[in-house]
Amino acid sequence: MQSSLRFFTKFRQSCGVAYRFLRSQRKESYKQFKKIQYPLFPVLAFQPFATVHALSFGFGKKEEVKELTKEELVVIEADKIYTANEILKLYDFLIQYKDCQNDEILWRLARAASDKGKLVQNTNEKKACFFEAFEYVKKALELNDNNFASHKWYAILLDYTAEYEGTKKRISNAFHVKEHLKRANELNPKDATSLYSLGYWCFLFADMPWYMRQIASALFASPPTSTYEEALAYFEKAEEADPNFYSMNLLMLGKTYLRLKNHNMALKYLTRAKDQPLNKPDDEKAHKEALELLKSMGVKLKDQQ
Repeated sequence: MQSSLRFFTKFRQSCGVAYRFLRSQRKESYKQFKKIQYPLFPVLAFQPFATVHALSFGFGKKEEVKELTKEELVVIEADKIYTANEILKLYDFLIQYKDCQNDEILWRLARAASDKGKLVQNTNEKKACFFEAFEYVKKALELNDNNFASHKWYAILLDYTAEYEGTKKRISNAFHVKEHLKRANELNPKDATSLYSLGYWCFLFADMPWYMRQIASALFASPPTSTYEEALAYFEKAEEADPNFYSMNLLMLGKTYLRLKNHNMALKYLTRAKDQPLNKPDDEKAHKEALELLKSMGVKLKDQQ
C-alpha cells in the first residue's frame, strides 16, 4: 500500500514538473512572438496573425501559421484606423503607399482621400481631394477589374468629380456610373454601400427637375430614368444587408418615403437619421437635412419645446 502511495506521489510530482516546463515554454514563445518587428512598417510593430510558430501540446512539434504579406498588414492597419473614424490619420497612413501596385490598398486610399475631401471646408481643397481620389481608384481598377470595391469607388468618384464639371457632364456620366455600381453589386451582392449608391442613383433621376430632363434628352436618345419605388428597393436592401451602417441611407429612406406620401415611414427613418452619432461629415449632413425635413413635416422636436 505504501509503495503504491509513493508511486502516485512521484507521478504527480513528475506531472507538475512537466506542466510547469510546458507553461514556461509557451510563455517564452509568446515573449518572442511579441518582439517581432517589421522595419518597413514601423506603425505595425506588433500585429496579431503575423508569423506564428505554435507548439503542439505535449509533443514539441511546430506548426507554422500563414505569414501575412506587407500589403496585407497595411490593409489590416488601414481597416483598424477606418473603424476608429480617424479620417486624416488614415489618409496620412495610406498616402505612403500611393505608388504601390496593390488594388486593395489603392481603393482604400481613394476612399480616404474622398473622406478627407468631405472634411475640408475650402472648395478648392475639396475638389483637389476628389480628383486625387479618382486617380487612385482608376489605378486600382486597372490592376484588378474583379474587385467590387474598386468598381464601387470608381462609380462614386466619377460622379463626385463630374459635379465640378457641370450638370451636362454629370448626366453624360450617368450610365457609366450605374454600370460600375451594377458590376460592384454583381461581385458582392451583400455590400450595403453599393446598394445605397444604386438607390441614390435611382433617386436622383426619379427626382430630376425639368431643366435637367431637357439636358438629358439632348444628350441621349434614351436618357437615364428611374422611379422612387426602384430607389426605395435599393435603400431597403442596403439597410437589410447592414442595419444602421450609414446615416445617409436612413436619410434617403426617409426622403423617398416622403416623396411616396408615406409620412409614417418617412417620420421613422428621418428620426433615426437625426439620432445617429455624428462621427463623420456625412453624419452631420444627414442629421442637418433630417432635422429640416422633420420641421417641414410639422414635427415638434425636443429642442423646440
